[in-house]
Amino acid sequence: MIATTFDPASAEPRVSAAWDKAGAFRAGRPDRQNAAPYSIVIPPPNVTGSLHMGHALNNTLQDILCRFERMRGKDVLWQPGTDHAGIATQMVVERQLQERQIHRRDIGRAAFLEHVWAWKNESGGAIVNQLKRLGASCDWSRERFTMDEGLSKAVVEIFVRLHEAGLIYKDKRLVNWDPKLLTAISDLEVVQEERRGHLWHFAYPVVDEAGEETGETITVATTRPETMLGDTAVAVHPKDERYAHLVGRRVRLPLVGRLIPIVADDYSDPEKGTGAVKITPAHDFNDFEVGRRHDLEVINIFTAEAHLNENVPEAYRGLERFEARKRIVAEMEALGRLVQVEAHTHQVPHGDRSGVPIEPWLTDQWYVNVRPLADRALDAVRRGETRFVPQNWEKTFFDWLENIQPWCVSRQLWWGHQIPAWYGPDGDYVIARDEAEARAKADAKWGAGTAITRDEDVLDTWFSSALWPYSTFGWPDKTPELAKYYPTSVVVTGFDIIFFWVARMMMTGLFTMNEVPFRDVYIHALVRDEKGAKMSKSKGNVMDPLDIIDGIDLEPLVLKRTAALANKADVAHVTSETRKAYPNGIERYGADALRFFLAAMAAPGRDVKLSIDRVKGYRNFGTKLWNATRFAEMKGCVRDPSFDPKTARIALNRWIAGEAEKAAGEIQRAIEAYRFNDAAGAVYRFIWNVVCDWYVELAKPIIEGGDEAAARETQAMVAFILDQATLLLHPFMPFITEELWSVTAGAAPRETLAALTPWPDLGGFLDAAADEEIGWLVEIVTEIRSIRTEIGVPGGAQVPLVMVAATPAIEARVAGHGDTLKRLARISEISFAPAAPKGSIQVIARGATAALALEGIVDIAAEKARLVKEIGKVDGDIAKINAKLGNPDFIARAKEEVIEEQRERLEDAAARRAKMQDALAGL
Repeated sequence: MIATTFDPASAEPRVSAAWDKAGAFRAGRPDRQNAAPYSIVIPPPNVTGSLHMGHALNNTLQDILCRFERMRGKDVLWQPGTDHAGIATQMVVERQLQERQIHRRDIGRAAFLEHVWAWKNESGGAIVNQLKRLGASCDWSRERFTMDEGLSKAVVEIFVRLHEAGLIYKDKRLVNWDPKLLTAISDLEVVQEERRGHLWHFAYPVVDEAGEETGETITVATTRPETMLGDTAVAVHPKDERYAHLVGRRVRLPLVGRLIPIVADDYSDPEKGTGAVKITPAHDFNDFEVGRRHDLEVINIFTAEAHLNENVPEAYRGLERFEARKRIVAEMEALGRLVQVEAHTHQVPHGDRSGVPIEPWLTDQWYVNVRPLADRALDAVRRGETRFVPQNWEKTFFDWLENIQPWCVSRQLWWGHQIPAWYGPDGDYVIARDEAEARAKADAKWGAGTAITRDEDVLDTWFSSALWPYSTFGWPDKTPELAKYYPTSVVVTGFDIIFFWVARMMMTGLFTMNEVPFRDVYIHALVRDEKGAKMSKSKGNVMDPLDIIDGIDLEPLVLKRTAALANKADVAHVTSETRKAYPNGIERYGADALRFFLAAMAAPGRDVKLSIDRVKGYRNFGTKLWNATRFAEMKGCVRDPSFDPKTARIALNRWIAGEAEKAAGEIQRAIEAYRFNDAAGAVYRFIWNVVCDWYVELAKPIIEGGDEAAARETQAMVAFILDQATLLLHPFMPFITEELWSVTAGAAPRETLAALTPWPDLGGFLDAAADEEIGWLVEIVTEIRSIRTEIGVPGGAQVPLVMVAATPAIEARVAGHGDTLKRLARISEISFAPAAPKGSIQVIARGATAALALEGIVDIAAEKARLVKEIGKVDGDIAKINAKLGNPDFIARAKEEVIEEQRERLEDAAARRAKMQDALAGL
């Protein structure tokens, strides 16, 4: 007997164990040897990471695809793994060592890396277990790590090949430098934080040809006075008449005395500030480009720790950058060179790991010339070899790659893939796959026995993850997996890493394999909080998916949400908001409810707004199927393997088989098109509305009636349909469906798990006559119920129904289903008439007109007046919302969540208006 309720806490581990025991998710299973391949590589989460809502959405969508294709008979490989996360992991281990008063440089590189590997083996990869909790059906036997032996071999191989192709080189350029972590970081690791600061206006004296001051000055404005010591020019716009006479002249740099030119360059904006800007090529990315255009001197004034170095006047050497700022402003004021100070709010780039302002810093780094690689990737997308879903993301891909810059791939860390470069006595280098090859190349280059040292830098984490679609399959070796599963079918990811990951996989995949790494790129949106705001630890609005799956008490939830907050006011605010939103904490909802919520909300191009109420609703949806199955079992609806649903005689049973065929087709087409919300909506409607609300309800009288043959057929059909519903739902809610599949086996054991059972093949079930007959009954009852609610007919009131100008076919349907119609629509009697009686409201179902005789029950005139008034009010609301959304100023200033709320209100208002308009039209 099926248990009274489904308990996810006990069922999820049991179901997971059954999948593991059966090797359900292994690629290349004996029964799939000749099957068509379907492959996805998981976006490798950081080994330091833990599951967040973005991971939950991303992996739920991948899992739906993999379970669906596995059920369709394909040989599915969902390749799992984790990323070594260079900076993040090194920080974790350094913090642990610092707690023991140990610094990595005190123990050396080898000993430090031993500590990192020990941590990784003991604690790293916790996120993998969390993904399993979510139900991710990866082939866990193939789990990879970007620092494992095979992937490390791939990283070295492509570095060597890129160098041999002339695409990797060393250069002195500006990078994002983190003065706390002492490494270059990628643009992705830079976050822009709004800061209230100042704009200082400094007067630079103009000099004549002999270098003598003329008495004229040119005023520049800057937010970073400390960098002025590295200025090598002042720029003005070529068309700015105010400064035309100064172009080509020089100024004396205050505090330093260096003479620097005034150059004309489009970078200077005449409408901004004074129209003149100081140019510091070594410490600003835009200034660096101006410097290149005008062949300016590049003077680096900072040490790696962002202290002033030997290239500044002696009085400033050694000063920390912000201390230097204060000193310089004070001295410029004393010299009478400080013209003005403005309050100024601006974006300041910070390292996302260290939390300190980053410095554009001139340093020697390794670069990849990605221009030729980017051109091939662009061509592949333009030719349709890879397509983006939604297609509008192609434009983002094109914009980034058309304007791509050389890729800085070196990092000044110890944890990562060490760059395979060895230096000789003259500072030149050789690139090799290993030390033996380096030794041989060095002997040929500098002479036998010449001492060589390896480059200490490591590669950017994105360099190794760019190889993920083929390195995980064994490249550079020619493996069976590489031959079968590359290119992969689809990559599922967020829009924020289209450039950093998707584009780089495209570039390296085409370079190494001469073929795109994936056929489709599905881009999903963000998961936002309950109010539509972006989730972040600094806001205290992050929701842990496991807290929704397992449940959490209020106080632990408050502590989690305030853990990253330093400001007492923020802590108080988040604590208050959390207690208000979740006064009793969060119930246990299980993985299935969360998964279904994420799929149902994953509309293309639209962010997912977290709603615990909706998650609860989808848990109730699972319970609905569970209860229907339990009820069916109590009514003797047990699986009969010999039953052929195509032999059904009863119209109701033929109708439900046709509805199952329609639902299966709709769900399948939606998943194939990556319309996960449409697929979830289709399976929800089929199970809740069609099966549970209608079919089971309509089947009861037949099962309990006196016709044994009809009862047996209906019992078998109910069991069959519930099986199909379970399978159609499986990709979305795998735990409850797998449990139902096992407990409804009946006398004949199931041949296999639900996860490995073929996707329902329901072709040939559509029956036009049954669809018309039962469809009419369902539609007329639905319309009557809706109109009763809309015009306020008392719930218990039994209302007469008049069939207007009924055809013989309608009369036959009423004769066959009249009792059911009366019972389900609260109808007192059904009669026939050529026209609708006075004081009635009409409904139309499949061409048949019926009139609810409401005289004496509802005041028609008053109801009309009420509906007209309500429609007017809603029209007013719609007009106000449209005015807001049509106001460019509102769109520019309002927060994203506020705009989204207005759009949702507009949709709700339009739906309310349509319902009332229908009711009014029927009166």
